[in-house]
Amino acid sequence: MTSYTAAAAVAVLAAILADLFVLRTALVRGRTWWTAYGIVLVFQLITNGWLTGRGIVRYSGDAILGSGRIVILGDGRIVYAPVEDLAFGFALVLLSCAVWVWAGARTRSSPVPKG
Repeated sequence: MTSYTAAAAVAVLAAILADLFVLRTALVRGRTWWTAYGIVLVFQLITNGWLTGRGIVRYSGDAILGSGRIVILGDGRIVYAPVEDLAFGFALVLLSCAVWVWAGARTRSSPVPKG
């Protein structure tokens, strides 16, 4: 397993554990989360695919799954994007949304000072 691949796997696992057990928001258990993530994923694939497909961003074959060849599908890529980029994107969006929901719930449950 390459370093970028291992880091992506750790990021996904950490985000899911934070969602389920640390923040207890359990977003990944709901249909709303997966619908929202699907929308984000479309735009991530467009942006990441454009950047990597045109060779603006390049990856070493030693750092990612696959050979590092730029292909639209296969060889560790989906719409030109390395699967590791998609994994990091998932972790980033999940953790951001989980913290947002957690912080919102804390704000609503805090006593409002009388004034």
